[in-house]
Amino acid sequence: MSSAEGKPVEDKPRSTAEADITKYKTAADIVHNVTKKLVELCVEGANILELCVEGDKLLDQGTSGVYNKAVKGVKVAKGVAFPTSISVNNCVAHFSPLASDPASSQTLQKGDVVKLHLGAHIDGFASVSAETLVVGATPEAPVTGRAADAIKAAWHAAEIAMRLVKAGNKNWAITDAVNKVTAAWDCKAVEGMLSCQQTQNVIDGKKRIILNPGEQQKKDFETATFAEYEVYGIDILVTSGEDGKARTEDAKATVYQRDSTVSYQLKMKTSRAVFSEVQKKAGAFPFNIRVLDDEKKARMGLQEACQHALVKPYDVIYTPANTFVAAFHFTIALLPAGPTLITQPPVWYKPELVKTEKELEDEELKTLLTKKLREDKKKNKKKKTNGEAPDEEAE
Repeated sequence: MSSAEGKPVEDKPRSTAEADITKYKTAADIVHNVTKKLVELCVEGANILELCVEGDKLLDQGTSGVYNKAVKGVKVAKGVAFPTSISVNNCVAHFSPLASDPASSQTLQKGDVVKLHLGAHIDGFASVSAETLVVGATPEAPVTGRAADAIKAAWHAAEIAMRLVKAGNKNWAITDAVNKVTAAWDCKAVEGMLSCQQTQNVIDGKKRIILNPGEQQKKDFETATFAEYEVYGIDILVTSGEDGKARTEDAKATVYQRDSTVSYQLKMKTSRAVFSEVQKKAGAFPFNIRVLDDEKKARMGLQEACQHALVKPYDVIYTPANTFVAAFHFTIALLPAGPTLITQPPVWYKPELVKTEKELEDEELKTLLTKKLREDKKKNKKKKTNGEAPDEEAE
């Protein structure tokens, strides 16, 4: 099972690349609309499981309404690219409980720091987004203290990162900048979290960015240079904890993903049936066990598939008690005219909702924050000819 699942983006003629960007953007609009609805629903007393189910239902509804014409007799694949996860306070990511889990009764409380994480794809071109909100916060009663520090640090780190993901820049530029930004609020990026290149049917591609790496991770991690026509999913996770370390606790993984680079003949009949169902329902994308027909059989079948790395779990991880984690995730494309943000800006975040005593002091980073994502080329001259700079001027 090797990757006959779409040519690398670089090999595509421009017209195809533009068609792909339209699919990415269509998926992003769906994700944005679902996020808006979820932000409205994240009120005191709301049940997390019900919110996750609603999010996935809305993603399915949104994708089912577009790209319904068959292409050369083949239906366009579309659907959930990352199942709705809602992780609260010191839970870093991937919390999306099943009805049978003890955590299925968990509800949101006033003051909870809530991370919404979800994605959709059209024809394998995925837009994934995450943002952070605080239940019950208003401009009159804004978030303060360490929760506010973590959110401000994460938002600024995301804004800086999107200005550094540019053709010709290296992955370490983002790692270093995020460390500097988070330090301004006495926070840390969550250790070892990855952002990855995306291509058709791939959200965890070869070129990657690592946050707050440990010494060994620094040595082992490959340097990568960003190039034109590449797409990245950038995941910024910041904790108010002292060292940025996170660990698994009692919560079982419910989100899994098939690894299309691994092949192995499963021995158990149940495992083969479950794996076949996974391929049919989720393809190359992460899925929640909830979408499989029989939860018990699914757990059993996935066990063997995980042992042989055919499927990988997205572990639910936590920073220490009484710390807060904030997250922002965006999808960005590096086009010849400059970077283009595929996903839309956060729905909830506004400076007046988050008050903190600390501010970014680094002059270089403050200047970078004021810059547009795309620099205007020859402002007065070719600006109105076709809306983008000629190729030789794209730096």
